[in-house]
Amino acid sequence: MKAALSYIKEREGKYSITIPGSKSESNRLLVLQSLYANLTINNLSNSDDTQSLINGLKVINGIVDVHHAGTAMRFLTAYYASIEGSRITLTGSRRMKERPIKILVDALRDLGAEITYLKNEGYPPLKIVGKKLNNSSVKISSEVSSQYITALMLVAPSLSNGLNIELNGDITSSPYIEMTLEMLQKIGVTCSFSNNKIVVKPIKKINDITVKVESDWSSASYFYSIVALSENMEINLESFNKNSFQGDSELSEIYKSLGIETVFNTLENTITLNNNNKNIKPLNLNLNNTPDIAQTIAVTCFGLGIACKLTGLKTLKIKETDRLLALKTELEKLGAKIKITNESIEVFSSSEIKNNILINTYQDHRMAMAFAPLSLLTSIEIDEPNVVSKSYPTFWNDLKKTGITVQIK
Repeated sequence: MKAALSYIKEREGKYSITIPGSKSESNRLLVLQSLYANLTINNLSNSDDTQSLINGLKVINGIVDVHHAGTAMRFLTAYYASIEGSRITLTGSRRMKERPIKILVDALRDLGAEITYLKNEGYPPLKIVGKKLNNSSVKISSEVSSQYITALMLVAPSLSNGLNIELNGDITSSPYIEMTLEMLQKIGVTCSFSNNKIVVKPIKKINDITVKVESDWSSASYFYSIVALSENMEINLESFNKNSFQGDSELSEIYKSLGIETVFNTLENTITLNNNNKNIKPLNLNLNNTPDIAQTIAVTCFGLGIACKLTGLKTLKIKETDRLLALKTELEKLGAKIKITNESIEVFSSSEIKNNILINTYQDHRMAMAFAPLSLLTSIEIDEPNVVSKSYPTFWNDLKKTGITVQIK
């Protein structure tokens, strides 16, 4: 299956889009809701990843297949390990079985968890026998994935002694740890994060509370790209906050260098993106805290014909695909000159974009959505377009609202 996107030159106009709730916020709140039933959640993400987590949280004994959902794999590993009486085989797709989980499993074992690898050491599938975790201190590497740390933080308040977590090494994606901390505090958990140490106090009950999930900033990145590559287009995005929990809200600052002004309409909780075509300049960014927007930024810079160097991206090699290699391969098809290392990508300035190119997605939702805005500049096809359902099922419909025609073949 392929999506053919129409080539539109000098797209203008004003458009309004409602992006679904944040997957990151939704998934954290769902784990907390399973531990504290009087937590109510509004505006949940409609992504496949969130649905995988919802389905998994319903199971106490049996096999749980999270498919491609890395967040669900990590969060459920900690959740099941802490639920006394649960007996779970936790598995996923072929790619999921290649994604490491040893750092989290080792930390949980140090807390007293009973977890066994069923195939390859350090990788899913896992056999988990839930039990009471009595140890209250653990050390964990913070250099690979913040989701390992968040998984521990989410179950920590339900443990009889709470949890002290000591982080070793440079912290990857620290805004996601801060998001988890904010979520815990919002529902009444006492916790802190300073000097590479996280302290979460135990709490048996919370007060009744309703939390509304903000729209997803990672998904907003594709519309930033569309406005940057267009002529005089304005897009209004609903349900976004100026003081966001989400690290990817850095988009509003990053895209200033690409000519985009973000207007925060605080009364309506919306943002408006305008292209002023001014002060466009090459980018040199460390995206250690916001790696999920790297693909969009790289593609946008290529479309604008400007150079960019993006570092702090070592986690991209263990995502749905090796995102650095995938970016290099697909951008080179379009005529780009690219250089990658194990933690960076450099896009050199160019003046030509090739036509009639098929973009492979490698079963990676962000590859499909990051390349779609290039249809403003050239004719492309997107292979496996339905992969976007992992995080943003309505993406193609929302793209049509901006005037970009999409034909699914």
